[in-house]
Amino acid sequence: MKIMELKKELVSYVIFGILTTVVNIVVYYLFGDILGVNYVISNIIAWFLSVLFAYVTNRIWVFESKNDNILKEVVLFFGGRAFSGVVDTLLMVLFIEVLLVGDFVSKIIIQVIVVILNYVISKLIVFK
Repeated sequence: MKIMELKKELVSYVIFGILTTVVNIVVYYLFGDILGVNYVISNIIAWFLSVLFAYVTNRIWVFESKNDNILKEVVLFFGGRAFSGVVDTLLMVLFIEVLLVGDFVSKIIIQVIVVILNYVISKLIVFK
C-alpha cells in the first residue's frame, strides 16, 4: 500500500472513528442519563447502533471494499465488533466497579482503546 493511500485510509478511519465514537457516546448518554437505563444495557445499545454506522462508513469510505462476499465481510465485521464490544463492556465494569472511575470518564477512555482495536481487526481481518 502506498504511503498516500495509507494516509488517506488512516485519516478516513480517524474521522469515521470519531463519528462512530460520538454515536456511541450520545446513545449511551441518551439511554443512561436521559432515560435512566442501567449503564451496562445502555452500553450494549450504544455499541450495537454505533456498529451499524461503522460498518457502512468503513466499507464505503475507509477501506473502499469491493468484496463480493458481503455476507462473509458482514459476519467478520460484526464478529470483530462483538469482540471489541465485550472488551468495551468488561472494561466499563472494571473501571466503574473496581477502579471507581466515573461512568462518563470511563466511557471516553475506553472508546479510545476500542477505536484502535477495531482498526486493527478491520485492517487485518475484515477488509484485508
